[in-house]
Amino acid sequence: MNNESISDSYPRLEARNLSKRYEDGVLAVDNISFAVQPGEIFAMLGGNGAGKTTTINLFLNFIEPTDGEVFINKIPAHKEPLEAKQHIAFVSENVMLYENFTAIQNLDFFARIGGRKNCKKSDYRDVLLRVGLSESDHNKQLKSFSKGMRQKCGIAIAIIKNASAILLDEPTSGLDPQAGHEFIRLLDSLRDEGKAILMSTHDIFRAKEIADTIAIMHNGCIIMRKKAAELAGKDLEDVYLHYMAGHNGESENRIGA
Repeated sequence: MNNESISDSYPRLEARNLSKRYEDGVLAVDNISFAVQPGEIFAMLGGNGAGKTTTINLFLNFIEPTDGEVFINKIPAHKEPLEAKQHIAFVSENVMLYENFTAIQNLDFFARIGGRKNCKKSDYRDVLLRVGLSESDHNKQLKSFSKGMRQKCGIAIAIIKNASAILLDEPTSGLDPQAGHEFIRLLDSLRDEGKAILMSTHDIFRAKEIADTIAIMHNGCIIMRKKAAELAGKDLEDVYLHYMAGHNGESENRIGA
C-alpha cells in the first residue's frame, strides 16, 4: 500500500525521547523515538526484557514515562489518557475477554464501552465472519475457544471500535501455522484500511512477512530500525543475530543503524 495516498498522514503513534525507569532502578526503555504512520505496520523484535511490552504499556498509559512522551493522534497519552484511548485498540498475547460470554456478547460489550452504541447484531456477525470465525461459533461461549479463535475475537473488537491505531503484544505467540497465517492476513487488510499497527513480537518470520518497518530492541534501546525494503533478500534471523552480537549497550544513533 502507498501510505502517501492517505490524506491525513500525520503519525498515529509516536514516541519522543521516551524512557521508563522503574523504582528498582531498572531502565526498561532508554530514550527511544519512532513514529507509526497510517497504513504502516511497525514491528518491534527483541528477547524477553528488551523493553517491547513496556513500550506498548506506555502507549496504553498502563504506566507513565519517566522521561519523554507518547502521542496517539497527536494527543499526549499520559496527559489526556481518556481521549487518547478513544483512538486505539489493543490485542495482547492472551486476549482478556469474558469466558462466559459468547463471541457476539463480547463484541457487543466492548463496542458499547468504546462508545459504539448503535451496532446491530448483523454488524457483529459481519465482523466475526471477516476475521474468520464461522457463524456456528458466534453464539458459543469463549471458554470453548482455542487461542487462535480468541485472537480473532480480539481483532474483531478492534475492528468494531474502528480505532485508527492498533497495538499488538506478541499476537502470534502460541498460534499454530494456519492460525498465524490467518492472523497476519487480517493485519494486512487492516493496514490497507489505513490503520497504524504497532506490534511487539519474537516471531522473526512473521515480522519479515508483514511489517513495513522492523526495529530491534535490546536493553531498552532501539539498536536497529530499517524499512522492509532495506531487508529484502536478507535473512532477518542473521540480521537480528548480527546486531545482537555486536551491540554494546549503545542506542541506534550511536551505532549508526
